[in-house]
Order: sequence, then C-alpha cells, then structure tokens
Amino acid sequence: MVPAGKMSEAKLTGEVSKIDKSIDRVRTCPLLLRVFCSNHRHHMSSEYEQGNTPENELQIYTWMDATLSELTSLIKEVNPDARRKGTQFSFSIVYPEEHYQRYRIQEIGVTEQGVKRSDDNIPLSAKRFTVGDYL
Repeated sequence: MVPAGKMSEAKLTGEVSKIDKSIDRVRTCPLLLRVFCSNHRHHMSSEYEQGNTPENELQIYTWMDATLSELTSLIKEVNPDARRKGTQFSFSIVYPEEHYQRYRIQEIGVTEQGVKRSDDNIPLSAKRFTVGDYL
C-alpha cells in the first residue's frame, strides 16, 4: 500500500508490473489430468463420446501452471519408448463442445525429446485448459 500523499514509482513512470500468477503448489490442491497417449496420431474426437475414453490413459496430478515440458517429463517417466531422442509430443486439449454432445480437439503445442522448443514453457492455463478437460 502506498502511503497517502506519495506516489509509487510505477505510477510515476507509467510502468505496469507483471502480476505473479504462479500457483503455490504447497497450498493449492492439484487437479487430476487425464492424458490419453497415442503413437503417430491424436485420438479421434468420437473416441471420447457417449461416456467412452480411449484405453491408454495416464493419470497425472498437477496444477494449472504445469508446462508442456513438465508434462513431457512425467510421461517419459512411465513410458520408456518416449525417452528416445527426437521423440515428439504433440499436445491437444479434448473438451466437450457446449450445446452438443460431442468433443472438440484443440492442438496446443509440441515438445521434442532432447530439443528445446518454444512450446516447452507453455502452461496449461495459457491455452484455456479447464479442469475436467482431457489431454
């Protein structure tokens, strides 16, 4: 709080400070992220309809600020084939379409084992992921 009669430096210079939107992972309960892995292609949206989901489910407890790189690391821990250099991970959000009884798929980024990419640091929250969506 700025004392009465004094103006903060940010107001004087017109700068807007970045608000720290990081999540306190000690105090914030994680969400259950249901990840459905597939080789060479994404699952079709019809595979999620009528209460069905694909069989190859990986359940991850994480937070909305989890990055694609962090999720890639968690997938590699349980899938030895995914550890090979050059393996690409193409992430998509699978979410229910409002007013219809079907799902939509939105690609959100690609990571690659052994290669730094611009999508590595994208958090789920930056891509309109909501609790209950699939990946």
